Amino acid sequence: MRMVLKARIPTDTGNELIKNGTLSKIMETAIAALKPEAAYFTVEGGDRTCFFYFDMQQSSQMPPLVESFFMDLHANVSLQPVMNADDLRIGLSELMSGT
Repeated sequence: MRMVLKARIPTDTGNELIKNGTLSKIMETAIAALKPEAAYFTVEGGDRTCFFYFDMQQSSQMPPLVESFFMDLHANVSLQPVMNADDLRIGLSELMSGT
């Protein structure tokens, strides 16, 4: 199932990780683990924020995929299913056909 993981990194934590040179390594490790179809980085509520769109096969993948965001980044993390345009078309078609 396609998921979006949003992680808001507190400013103080992000600043320290940049100063000690580990933020880029943590992000590269996360990208390698998630294998996202897209990754975006922005600012939300004054915090560095990243969005990763990726495929999760089983809910048991949650701990190994998100714990580093909590432990290494002290991030506020959310994880939710999402659809792309093709998924929406299929879902609406199924809705209209009554299946």
